[in-house]
Amino acid sequence: MDGTGERERYEEHQVNLNLNTDDLEMVVRLLAALLAGAVIGYERSFHGRPAGFRTHALVCTASSILMLVTVYQAHWTRAAVDTIRLDPTRMAQGIMTGIGFLGAGVIIKEGLSVRGLTTAASIWITAAMGILAGIGFYFALAVSVVLTLGVLSLFRWIEARIPTQSYYYFNVRFQRKAAMKEEDLRALIERQGFSIANFSYRLDGEGRILSHSMGLRSIDASSAQRLAKVLEQIETVLEYRLAPSGI
Repeated sequence: MDGTGERERYEEHQVNLNLNTDDLEMVVRLLAALLAGAVIGYERSFHGRPAGFRTHALVCTASSILMLVTVYQAHWTRAAVDTIRLDPTRMAQGIMTGIGFLGAGVIIKEGLSVRGLTTAASIWITAAMGILAGIGFYFALAVSVVLTLGVLSLFRWIEARIPTQSYYYFNVRFQRKAAMKEEDLRALIERQGFSIANFSYRLDGEGRILSHSMGLRSIDASSAQRLAKVLEQIETVLEYRLAPSGI
């Protein structure tokens, strides 16, 4: 009888010890998630993005909390673990799906440009880091933080130096009797570094004004400025409009 009681007390002590160890591990995982999210969020806040330090820290920590629910299911399921088995991967899938709504909230369309795509992507990957912290993959978590910071900082420098095509909407108006020939106008535009698409013709002012509209494309950021200066020096140009296009 005494031996049975001692064994029960020993088993209860072992269970309590395991629970205390698990509690400590949970705290470590939550702190790791908080730190990872804060590091990524600081980079976003430094560059003035709407979702920054606190947002990323909370997203990463929340993802870790949700993963702890399934990883440590033995702490809250009343039935035996062998009887009920939860799938942690389903929780991860739910987290990554749900975080898309938060990411969509930081994407802003301003005129023809779109802002916030990088911040939305950083929120999404921060949620993935929280999942890594929640399941205890600390090495993968650390590598993810380094790679993400590298993309957000180093790739910014690379992206600024990569030639990119810019698109413009161009409209120019002449007096019909003093209008520039199409061939001359095309040559003038192409000399500034543009390629031309969708060249159109229009008569306004009861046939007194000839108007041309077209789409322009260039990989030289200074092409628009050069074309504007040239047009300002041509006296037969009544007016023109050169504006960035979202094509």
